[in-house]
Amino acid sequence: MSTRPESTPDDDVIALLLHQHEEVRRLFVEVRTAGSADRAEAFDRLRRLLAVHETAEELIVHPDARALIPNGDLVVDACLAEELAAKQLLVELENLGTESDDFLPKLEELRIMVEDHAKHEEQEEFPHLRSAHSDSRLKAMAKAVKAAEALAPTHPHPGMESATANLLIGPYTSMVDRAYDLISQAMGRTAGEN
Repeated sequence: MSTRPESTPDDDVIALLLHQHEEVRRLFVEVRTAGSADRAEAFDRLRRLLAVHETAEELIVHPDARALIPNGDLVVDACLAEELAAKQLLVELENLGTESDDFLPKLEELRIMVEDHAKHEEQEEFPHLRSAHSDSRLKAMAKAVKAAEALAPTHPHPGMESATANLLIGPYTSMVDRAYDLISQAMGRTAGEN
């Protein structure tokens, strides 16, 4: 009998990100099917997960993939362009608010965009990371992703798709986002409400 603790799927960066992709898919369904009273809260959870997840990928995964993948610049630049478009649409949804008649059609547009983006990462980045790195390296990257997510902005910020921008501006943006979230929560508001 082994005395080593069982590893969890989230110990490996690829498993962690795949798990988050599934959680994003689940949250899209939850937001779409929620009644008006619960939709704003579900959207806040989706928005927060998308924001921190993409920031962590921009800081940890994409720079690594850029160096590993043949034509890595093209692959990662395409991913970053997809992330920018998704962030812009996420900001639009946040500004619309969940009660808007335009919210659900725009949400579906975002869902398709995010799903396509996840498929690109899963097919074009993740296999290269898996084959290039040892289990210990993949576990270290998972820890780095979790650390980045703990400090990442909780709202989308189009234009911060590079690791450099995230490292330079991200901590300040995150502090403001998290303060805004706490104040909004204390006031009983959700994203998009004034």
